[in-house]
Amino acid sequence: MSRNYKFHNPEGLYFISFAVVGWLDVFTRNEYKDLVLESIEFCQKYKGMEIHAWCIMTNHVHLIFRSIENQKPELLLGDFKRFTSRSIIKAIQDNPRESRKVFMLDFFKKEAAKSSNTTNFQFWRHDNKPIELWSSAVIQQKIDYIHNNPVAEGIVFRPEDYKYSSASDYAGEKGMLDGVCVFQYFKL
Repeated sequence: MSRNYKFHNPEGLYFISFAVVGWLDVFTRNEYKDLVLESIEFCQKYKGMEIHAWCIMTNHVHLIFRSIENQKPELLLGDFKRFTSRSIIKAIQDNPRESRKVFMLDFFKKEAAKSSNTTNFQFWRHDNKPIELWSSAVIQQKIDYIHNNPVAEGIVFRPEDYKYSSASDYAGEKGMLDGVCVFQYFKL
């Protein structure tokens, strides 16, 4: 387990961001983003990951989640990152259309050689910077940040137009991921 995982409250709601090593733009291909989504769905169904907001960008992922089945959040996230790392590396290796294959695999191999707790390939950076969300205002601020990420990057004009995020769920439309717990914030 990485020393950078700092989840102090096992039942807390957390905002996390985690990036591909070197901030490589791996998620320019939808098939790699789909693998992340499949893994989130698995964690929702079988590991007790409750998702409140999410977004997959070209080189990083944002989540607001809670562990609801007595699993420590750092272990849940560790399992998620290990599994997605392996499945995405395999998808890159097996993808005949991947023009960046040699470059990416060499980079991931070199990054693994720098780390004492990684063998073969390192896909994800070890840091997650979990932030426990303690108030409705902070929760809403992080949700807005997540959903506006694709707008800030110039990918879409409106958050709900970005397919690989929960923004459409928050706009009253059906998103790509089932079971998103839409947060309702009421200002007084």
